[in-house]
Amino acid sequence: MTNVSIMTFNILSILPILILAGFGMIVLVTDVVSSRKFGDKNYLAYISLLGIIIAAILSRNSVGTTLFSFSESFAIDNYSLFFNFIFLLSTGLTILISHSYIKREEINHGEYYALLLFSTIGMMLMASGADLLNIYIGLEVMSISIYILTGFKRSKLISNEASLKYFLLGAFATGFLLYGISIVYGTTGAINLKQIACFITGKGGTLDPLLLMGIGLIIVGLGFKVASVPFHAWVPDVYEGAPTAITAFMSVGPKAAGFAAFLRIFMTAFGSTHYEWQKIIFILAVLTMTIGNVVAIAQTNIKRMLAYSSIAHAGYLLIALVAANNMGVSGTLFYIMAYVFMNIGAFAVVIVLSQKGDEFIQINDYAGLGYKHPLLAIAMTLFMLSMAGIPPMAGFVGKFYIFSAAMKSGYVGLAVIGVINSVISVYYYLRITVIMYMKEPTRDFQPLTISPLIVAAIVISVVGTLQLGIFPSKVMEIAQHSILTLK
Repeated sequence: MTNVSIMTFNILSILPILILAGFGMIVLVTDVVSSRKFGDKNYLAYISLLGIIIAAILSRNSVGTTLFSFSESFAIDNYSLFFNFIFLLSTGLTILISHSYIKREEINHGEYYALLLFSTIGMMLMASGADLLNIYIGLEVMSISIYILTGFKRSKLISNEASLKYFLLGAFATGFLLYGISIVYGTTGAINLKQIACFITGKGGTLDPLLLMGIGLIIVGLGFKVASVPFHAWVPDVYEGAPTAITAFMSVGPKAAGFAAFLRIFMTAFGSTHYEWQKIIFILAVLTMTIGNVVAIAQTNIKRMLAYSSIAHAGYLLIALVAANNMGVSGTLFYIMAYVFMNIGAFAVVIVLSQKGDEFIQINDYAGLGYKHPLLAIAMTLFMLSMAGIPPMAGFVGKFYIFSAAMKSGYVGLAVIGVINSVISVYYYLRITVIMYMKEPTRDFQPLTISPLIVAAIVISVVGTLQLGIFPSKVMEIAQHSILTLK
């Protein structure tokens, strides 16, 4: 194979990423060139959506392909492609709910959409990374974009504070991750995941204490990104301070990317040493879902409540990593896709009800919503029931697969703790439904001017939540096929 053909092979493998990068640049240039002629920048959203659609089509054309490029550091397989669709879906829905929101909040700048696309590139690199360095680069590309988007409301002190907190803590956690990677490289002589697995297998599956330390530091770095306890302290403040549309994006995209990296690293590189690290993940899973659910009960701010809810859901997903079987890993993929629909849908309702300078972020603000805006209340109810794990919603099916995986691997106690936590969560999710339908309004509801794009986002979220709950078999089958390349 000639150098030209090798280069062509490498370029074709990252074509969806190149498309997103190209459209990100187009958005920036178009914004600069046309800003003097057109005051309304809504067309930037459509350009960004076009880039998302083209990247999704190119990814769809690669389904069924398993190949490694760039000296086997970048993997194209069904696993990475499944996550690519999740990332593109979450970014697409975020663009839909951002269209009217950023115009209303006077932050309608081309950099907003470009940073969304660039952060998606980082997520795709994380899911496709076949070596630790590639995953780290993807994490940094994603994180830097999110740091900026968190503080995009530059005139709001709370947004600036949230961005600074996220940046400082994120940089600190990234240091742990990079130090862990360097220790793993120092002890194994490799950063490629399969080469690390071969080294450990050659040692009979026994871990050098220094290698175990490296694995622990990697858990710290990735634990921060997925918001597991005790690395979760940044979540409520950052979620509250960030623009609501970015809070929605942050709660699904980076979390999905974190778990994509978590699963690929620990199932591929450290799979043979499962019993060495599963005890740590076991403790993290129990603490994460318990603290997330218990503290969420006390919240009166809906963004902070959904922040602690996000922490709890990370705990459920960690159960699958403890189980480390096919049902658990495929259940994780299914659950994350379901979470995209129900979480972005809930934030979309919050955005629709908000006015400039008057966001509906207190839970009591939703009193009487069922009578004033019944369709929005029905949508919000569906999303809350799904998050609580009430059948026949997508959230119930996702939890069923994950808890079943834990029991199949012999972790019955962990599954029981998960079920108990799910029951606890019913209280604060149904509290919103009770307030919407059974309490008198505490404020006047203003006439709503709803963008067609945000209506589309809510409809897509509702349909996705119901579809995955009532007819889960097709997506679950795809998820099961997607994980076969991990081992």
